[in-house]
Formats: sequence, structure tokens, C-alpha cells
Amino acid sequence: MKYFLIILVLLNLSCKSEKKDAIALEIHDFTGIEPYLSLEGSKTYVVNFWATWCAPCVKELPHFEALQVNHKEDVEVILVSLDFPHQYETKLKPFIQKHDLKSKVVVLDDPDMNSWIPKVDPQWDGAIPVTLIYNTSKRLFYNRTFTYDELETELQTFF
Repeated sequence: MKYFLIILVLLNLSCKSEKKDAIALEIHDFTGIEPYLSLEGSKTYVVNFWATWCAPCVKELPHFEALQVNHKEDVEVILVSLDFPHQYETKLKPFIQKHDLKSKVVVLDDPDMNSWIPKVDPQWDGAIPVTLIYNTSKRLFYNRTFTYDELETELQTFF
């Protein structure tokens, strides 16, 4: 019986660590992120630049998740993390797992911010959170935080 309990505990611990390691991050420099800023298709794309260390970003993140769930047929939410590389394992992966993020999460690891920030939008000063909403006929950049209702209101102008 004693050995059975030890085996059970070891199996439980190995399953927990397996689940933690199951998150595979998609990490790109700006060249790899750039295609997400001009996807073509029938959907409206909502691209949010955020980081786990940014309190306003974390506060609004559930609104983007709800948007993805409530509009899964016609909207795709893409969360572009600007977390620091040394925090991927300790902060970003646990955050994704804890909050069970359903939206696509991609990581932007490109230290040359001065070259890629204006390519996202010329009006962007580099502060986060920022959001880009676009489809084949309209494109808007938002240098602000959102509530769910505000996101819904903006999204409706794209349909």
C-alpha cells in the first residue's frame, strides 16, 4: 500500500509538470509578426499588443477573450505578447495556462522597437496596450484600453 501511494504521488506530479510544459510559444521577430497585421479573409481581426507586466493589459485581456468566444465565426483575436524573453517560462507560460487563454498568442521578440513600432501604426508611441482592428475594408488603430462594451461597439462598425 505504501508503494502504491508513492507511485500515485509521482504520477500526479509528472502529469502536472507535463501540463505546464505543454504550452509551446510561437516566438517571432517583427518579420514573423508582420503577416498577422494584414491577414486576408472574411473575418475581422483584432490584434492586441500586451504583456503580463502591464496592469492595464492584464485588466482588459478577459474582454478580448470574451470577444473571441462570442464572435468565433467572424472574428479572430490575436494577442501579441511583448513579454521579456527571460520571463517566458516564469511569467508568460504560467499566465497563459492560469487564464486558459483561447485566443492565439504570439510573442514578439525584436529589440529594434524604433524600426517596427511605426510599421504597426505611425501614431503609436510604443506604450501598451494598443489594439489594431481590421478587415478587408477597414483598419483602425487604438492607443487605449477597452471595456468589453467598448470593444463590442468598435467591432460593430466593422460589420
